[in-house]
Amino acid sequence: MHESMIYERNVEIPMRDGIALRANIYRPVAPGHNPAQYPVIMSLGPYGKDRHLADRAPELARKLGGGPFVNWETPDPQWWVPHGYVLVRVDSRGSGESPGYLAPFTQQIAEDYYDAIEWAATQPWSSAKIGTLGVSYYGASQWAAAALKPPHLAAMIPWEAFADAYRDLYRHGGILSNRFVGWWWPMTMLNVQHGLGTLSTQALEANRINLMEELRARPLMDPLYSTWLPDLSTIDVPFVSVGNWGNVGLHLRGNVDAFTQAASKQKWLRMIVGDHVLPAFAPEALAMQLKFFDHFLKGRDNGWLDEPKVTVAVRSSAGTTQRNATSWPLEGTQWKKMHLDVKSHALKAHPPLEEGSLQYAADGAAVSFSTALIEEPMEMIGPIALRLWAASSLADMDVFVRIRKVDAQGRDLVGVSPAGGFMALALGWLRASHRKLDTARSLPHRPVHSHDEHQPLTPGEPVALDIEIWPTSISFEAGSRLVVEISGQDFDTSGPLGHGTVDPNAKPTPFIHFLHNDPVDRPVAEFGGTHTIYTGAAQDSYLLLPIVPAIK
Repeated sequence: MHESMIYERNVEIPMRDGIALRANIYRPVAPGHNPAQYPVIMSLGPYGKDRHLADRAPELARKLGGGPFVNWETPDPQWWVPHGYVLVRVDSRGSGESPGYLAPFTQQIAEDYYDAIEWAATQPWSSAKIGTLGVSYYGASQWAAAALKPPHLAAMIPWEAFADAYRDLYRHGGILSNRFVGWWWPMTMLNVQHGLGTLSTQALEANRINLMEELRARPLMDPLYSTWLPDLSTIDVPFVSVGNWGNVGLHLRGNVDAFTQAASKQKWLRMIVGDHVLPAFAPEALAMQLKFFDHFLKGRDNGWLDEPKVTVAVRSSAGTTQRNATSWPLEGTQWKKMHLDVKSHALKAHPPLEEGSLQYAADGAAVSFSTALIEEPMEMIGPIALRLWAASSLADMDVFVRIRKVDAQGRDLVGVSPAGGFMALALGWLRASHRKLDTARSLPHRPVHSHDEHQPLTPGEPVALDIEIWPTSISFEAGSRLVVEISGQDFDTSGPLGHGTVDPNAKPTPFIHFLHNDPVDRPVAEFGGTHTIYTGAAQDSYLLLPIVPAIK
């Protein structure tokens, strides 16, 4: 193991259009100081390669050891270099020390990553085996780069990494996720834009996209979003996709989608719990990452290929257990319909015999439907779909869905949010005027909407809405209940649900959740009014649930 490190700052990496991005390079000192070549682990993103983690999150920096090179969501060279790897940390275009136009999640970013990977393969200290690793933006950028098939990309670990900018990040079910984006853009991107302190305010504004204005102006799928819609089926590089059940509203969906759609013959899925950053740097996570890269970048026969293809954390009232599988959805999954009944507010195994309807105010309390007490233990792991017959008194409506599990004592099971507080177990969203399905991509348990056409409602006329509810994992013991809630607005995610939490140490989270309350995107004149749910007969509303027999 090498104890010394060579550190080079602001190394220029030429791009195909003539601009140069700047990177920090951390590499081992070869034994005897002779030239040596090492595999490379690269990250590329916009949060500032030189910004120490303590400047952004001092408590997190303390928990991660506070070394001199600890950085937000990127691997720590003090850990990796002694294990025989070169780390290359690149400021993406327009951020930190890299000049250019600042615009997140574009084809330009993917092409830049491709060029950086290929540049690293030609350096004298490089073995030409390039891996990529990083969390969040540093994970999402990996999907886009890999879809372009850089020849020297040999392995990657996209950790909490969305894939589809429109559906995963900007517009859930067509509804603008303004609260998160409105915080993230100025607080984590603009504050490290290239040229801060040297360029005028006018020059900085001219050299970046006006993101929120563009998002408000573009409710349908268009090039702003489709330029970051990588063809996942072209990805053939070995990878580990690490998703987090608590990241409902950003990364969770993309980690699963990329795993199922990528052409890679050697791919693994890990679904974890915990906050957004710390799990990626835990000792067991680093050991997993090292074992994977040692195999694919150093050619070591270390047993990695015997690792289970799929490992999921299963959340229960007693804690979290791990379940291994060979596929996603899990083998043995039974798709079970549970039908809504507005007369009894129940979820039933059979459709109600009588038709019925139930009204609620778009800005009022949610309506809920519950199963009877569950008799036999079961696990619900996978994507969920809701077929909902509904109408509005106006020409459009936004539908918000939440899945809950209530134990025999009446306590809610809650997930861990990205900031370590409370998070719903599963959420879904749909704007009714975006109800058109992409029939080529949709499955009964996984509706996919095209978002390419506005189809207004006729007030008072019911329509069938197929609502995607993001994947989840929940263990139900005998005596517990499954509850689905439907609302015309976001659910409160700042504290315990229902009658309390099963975790007495859980705390409200300061994290800015993925809320959808932009008055430009959701004017009261269009999305207020009264909503109506219909059940029974020809207007059968139901949940489609992924039930996996509990391991005994």
